[in-house]
Parts: sequence; C-alpha cells; structure tokens
Amino acid sequence: MKKFFTSKMKKSNWLVYAGVILAFVVFQVMSGTGALSSTMEGQLVPVCAYVVMALSLNLTVGVLGELSLGHAGFMSIGAFTGAVTAAALEGAIPNSGLRLLVAMIMGALLAAVAGVLVGVPVLRLRGDYLAIVTLAFGEIIKSIITNLYIGMDSTGLHCSFLNLNFTMQDGKMLLNGPMGVTGIEKISTFLSGFLLIMVTLVIIFNLVNSRSGRAIMALRDNRIAAESVGINVTKYKLMGFVISASLAGAAGTLFALSQNTIMANKFDFNTSILVLVFVVLGGLGRMWGSIIAAATLTVLPELLREFSDYRMLVYAIVLILIMLATNNPTLKGWFARIFKRKGAEKE
Repeated sequence: MKKFFTSKMKKSNWLVYAGVILAFVVFQVMSGTGALSSTMEGQLVPVCAYVVMALSLNLTVGVLGELSLGHAGFMSIGAFTGAVTAAALEGAIPNSGLRLLVAMIMGALLAAVAGVLVGVPVLRLRGDYLAIVTLAFGEIIKSIITNLYIGMDSTGLHCSFLNLNFTMQDGKMLLNGPMGVTGIEKISTFLSGFLLIMVTLVIIFNLVNSRSGRAIMALRDNRIAAESVGINVTKYKLMGFVISASLAGAAGTLFALSQNTIMANKFDFNTSILVLVFVVLGGLGRMWGSIIAAATLTVLPELLREFSDYRMLVYAIVLILIMLATNNPTLKGWFARIFKRKGAEKE
C-alpha cells in the first residue's frame, strides 16, 4: 500500500486534491453564511474556469515543453460551442446540470478537433515559430467567430458566414456575429467548476504518471535522445496538445455559461498572455502553483477596486514583485531548506 501511494500517486498530488477540496468547502461555507460578498461570489465560477485554463496550459508549456500563445482560441471554441449547445437544448433537456454537462462535452470535443487540426502541422515547429503560429491561430478563431451567425427555429439550425442571410420563423439567434451570444442562462455553478478542476487534475496527474507522460517529458528534456530510443514524437506531442486543448474547451464552456453575454473579443491575445502569466508565476510543471496563481490573480483586480483608477497599476506592481520573488534564488533556497528540514523531522 505504501508503495502504491509513493509510486503510482505521489503524495504531492494528494495534497493538491486535498487543498482544492478544502478551498471548496471553505468557500461554500462562507457563501452559505453570507460571509462572502456578492462580487466575490460572482467571481467563483470564473476563477474555476481560469484555474482549469492554467492547468491545461501548464500541460502544454510545463509538461510538453512547447510555448503556445493561442490557448484563448481553444477557450473561445469551447465557450461559443457550449453556449450555443446549451441554448439549443434548452427545450430538449430541461435539467440545467445535465445540459451543462452536454455543453461541456461538446465544447471539449470541438476544441480537441481544433487541437488536432492545428497540432498536426504546428507541432513540427519549435520555439518562437510555434508561439507565432499559435498566436495567429487564436486571432483566426476570433475572426471566424466574429463573422459567424447561427439561428434556430422550428425547421432546425441555420448558419451563415460574414452576413446574416437567412430568415427564421419564430426562432431565435444563438450566435449573432460581432454581438456574440446574448441572454445566456447562467447554469454554471461553483460545484460544477470544482468538479471540472478535480477531473482536470485527475487527467493531468494520471497522464504525467503514465508511460505516455514519461514519453512526453522525455521529448521535452531531449528530443534527439527520445527519438533515438523509438519514441514517436508526433504521437506524444499531439496527445499532450489535444488533451490540453480539450480541457481549455471545457473551461471555456464553464466560463461562458456563467456570463450574460460573451463576445469573441473577450478571448483575444491578452487572455492567452494572462493564462501564460498564471503558469509562469505558479511554476512550469507545478499544478498546485498554477491553481494558486490563477485564483489569486483573477480575484486580485476586484480586491484592488478600491484604488479606483490606479488599481491596474497596483496590480501590475504586485505582479512584478511576485515574479521577482518567485525567481529569487535566495528565497528558493530558503524554502527548500525549510521543506527539507520538515521532511527530516517527520522521518
């Protein structure tokens, strides 16, 4: 039994699970007792979505070792796919929880398909070239969604591109071009966000601790050496990239169904950079760090709202200080000595 916990599932993984569960319980109690403000309560679901985004990007950047700047593109695919699916199934599936699950699955599947289409040609590139192409992908997805119209009436779904050139009989617009999706029913809950985080952690930890995960990390550390022992570069790189894209799609659905309106401009280059900041601050390959960084930096602008016009300046200063602190070798050595000392005391 001890061997199982130390080899198959690292103790650090169990600590991450425990930390997420504890945070969920604490915030649920605070919400139930009224100790949490309405503004902060409204941030719970977006925080969960950004945590999943950070975890999924960490899989690409930290575990796979590839720099992607188009992660917001996968999030937007999941967001609009999920929002359209949930609106289209409103009459067919009255249960909001089941409808949210179906929307998340559809969002994840379409994002995974996009991951395959993008990953097959793009993952042959390296370094800056890969970053530039994934950045272009994110902008292309934003442009496509901005010019896409989807409506539904008694005869079924209607789609057009660039211009609204179809008529509907007593129907409704699901996606209205530059106006995006409006009048969304908020069916995302903090519980669903918590469950998505747990599912994401299970998928990532099991992948990392599997044979495929070790092959992916071998490619990250030394591609030539990995190829020399017969590791299929395309297969394992595409595997990590597609899983990351599908998780981002599910996060996009969760986020979209917590908003009243979503537009393609929300998922631009700045969103990709923001998620990358979460990953870098939390530490490459460190999932618990991504969770803490994503949750903290998502809520921080709201906590700094009392500074009015200077809140984003204060946010930037805090961000720089955190970056300097996390990359300070003296602090790293100090924390390493503390944890080493605690481990020795337990033994």
